[in-house]
Amino acid sequence: MHPAPVTYVHAVWLGLLQGLTEFLPVSSTAHMDVVPQLFHQRDPGAAFSAIAQLGPIIAIVLYFWSDIGRYIKGIIRTRTPRNVAADDLDARLGWYTLLGTIPIIIFGVLLEKKIDTSFRRLPVVAASLILLGLVLWVSEIIGKKRTKLDQMTMADSQVVGWAQVLALVPGASRSGVTITAGLFRNFDRETAARFSFLLSIPAITAAGLYKLLKSLKAGGLAGAAGPGIVAAVVAGLLAYVVIRWFLGYMKEHNTGIFIAYRILAGLAILWLLHAGTIKEKPVKRNAAVISAARLASRPPNSAPLRS
Repeated sequence: MHPAPVTYVHAVWLGLLQGLTEFLPVSSTAHMDVVPQLFHQRDPGAAFSAIAQLGPIIAIVLYFWSDIGRYIKGIIRTRTPRNVAADDLDARLGWYTLLGTIPIIIFGVLLEKKIDTSFRRLPVVAASLILLGLVLWVSEIIGKKRTKLDQMTMADSQVVGWAQVLALVPGASRSGVTITAGLFRNFDRETAARFSFLLSIPAITAAGLYKLLKSLKAGGLAGAAGPGIVAAVVAGLLAYVVIRWFLGYMKEHNTGIFIAYRILAGLAILWLLHAGTIKEKPVKRNAAVISAARLASRPPNSAPLRS
């Protein structure tokens, strides 16, 4: 199935959806896979998605721009984590963010094919929404919520960083799993959300630029450039608003509304899939697999296949 041409109206709609869900613990991937189907819209393709994702990346970099600058200076100043003084918060948070990103980069490379195929099946997405929503619920009950950002340890940051690997399963939600891990480490909710966002900066930037480079290499940006840029602008503007709102929300509220939403959304996906309202995306197969399938389906004594 070839990607559908994306109109500018469609691009605005997809940009709003991407920007609204990218940084909330509800899984943007699940929404981008399912919601367009409800409106009978086809997959806009990897090239469009790669461009559109640049908007939220720019939004979160701009929001944390001054923090990023201080953390980078802290990393350069200390050179290694061992040289960081206990009272050098900027260097500590810089190293915590950098080192906490390593696990998801490693597993992202190792599991790339599964992420785009078997992991992306809608029952997997639905199960991830429900199960990790329940785990978030448990973390709200168990977590002491007393650790502030300046009290975080290297062990805390590594636990959250390794939890981020679960975000490679669509439906898990990158912010969802990192906030959950933070609550299990007794972070207060604002600290859990803030470190989740800080940790997302290198992770989503690396993933977004990697997808963009792959699309450029494949030569698929020509038709997607205009609508993709429109979607990126819309997604970036809304994502900036969502980041600001969510950090303020987490100062005074728990994650109960997102837990309930995740469970209901997961159940809805399973029901819609069973009813045939939404369908699985066809899995792309490589040329060798396709050739083998064609060969197996040939009748005996038929003429050789031609490419």
